[in-house]
Amino acid sequence: MSRAVHFEIHASDPQASMHFYSALFGWSFNKWEGGDYWLIHTGPDDQPGINGGLLPRRSAVPESMAAVNAFVITVDVEDVDNAVSSALAGGGVTAVPKMAVPGIGWLAYLKDPDGNIFGVMQADTQAR
Repeated sequence: MSRAVHFEIHASDPQASMHFYSALFGWSFNKWEGGDYWLIHTGPDDQPGINGGLLPRRSAVPESMAAVNAFVITVDVEDVDNAVSSALAGGGVTAVPKMAVPGIGWLAYLKDPDGNIFGVMQADTQAR
């Protein structure tokens, strides 16, 4: 079975996107020596999860209300309401409001200030 090992965020303003994700999730960014690319460290290496990369967007920002045409990453958070509030305060917008995924947890989809869609999920087996 093949497993996802890396993700990428395309950003019109890489510095602004790094600030957004660092403030929201505590991610750290390190410039790669090979060019305009930043490695994203999302958490301790001894915990489940993957790291990623951020690079300059090479096309137009996704149009508002456009259908998803790429992969969407969902990030595990302790409190989905807090994550949504923090994202909105940082310039993000709600794409799909918080909803229950029965027996799994609470999920919301957001857009970062550059229009990229991502999910936030709070584990809660009692979610209905």
